[in-house]
Amino acid sequence: MGRGRVELKRIENKINRQVTFAKRRNGLLKKAYELSVLCDAEVALIIFSNRGKLYEFCSNSNMVKTLDRYQKCSYSTVEVSRPNRELENSYREYLKLKTKFEALQQSQRHLLGEDLGPLDSKELEQLERQLETSLKLIRSTKTQYMLDQLADLQNKEHVLMESNNALARKLNELNAKNHLGVTWENGEQSMPNYGHQAGQGQGLFQRLDCNPTLQIGYNTIGSDQMTATTPAQQTNGFIPGWML
Repeated sequence: MGRGRVELKRIENKINRQVTFAKRRNGLLKKAYELSVLCDAEVALIIFSNRGKLYEFCSNSNMVKTLDRYQKCSYSTVEVSRPNRELENSYREYLKLKTKFEALQQSQRHLLGEDLGPLDSKELEQLERQLETSLKLIRSTKTQYMLDQLADLQNKEHVLMESNNALARKLNELNAKNHLGVTWENGEQSMPNYGHQAGQGQGLFQRLDCNPTLQIGYNTIGSDQMTATTPAQQTNGFIPGWML
């Protein structure tokens, strides 16, 4: 069975898209090289990735010659001068950007400690000074960040201390109120009950009944009067009148 037709559309998955770009780019460069060798053709290929990275192939040693040839074949003789200038300006801009991009890539590799072999002593010293300057800036930024964090923590500590002191004052006030209430209740409970004690005192001392007919002095009491006393009066321990 033959291979089915693949629908051409943008690959949504980023990883699959990058893998497909790498495979097809290498295949396209290989096909351009094979075409230039097998058929003795002048081939020029320029590829820009979605990240702006450049990939190119030219069968000649100079891409400008191939572009000039393309320009001469594509435009008429009347309008050759204007497109030629525009193409030259575009290619010069491209060369500048390419040189700057390669220099930045090389500087990044040097900062990472890669490709240090071609550098001489002066370039290595310059790179060392650059790294030391960058390290000082990094340390200064880190120290300032830590100081800012410390200041924030101190402010938070101050706020928490004030809140803690306020809660402690409220707690002391509540404890003082509770202590005062307990003292007042204990004072009421310890007050003497004078009415109750007075009642008890009245119970201890009973009033003695006196006979108003009691006579003091010489008095002759007959036997009838002696026998006329009630048992209750005898029980109480007194007899009306005095016996001499």
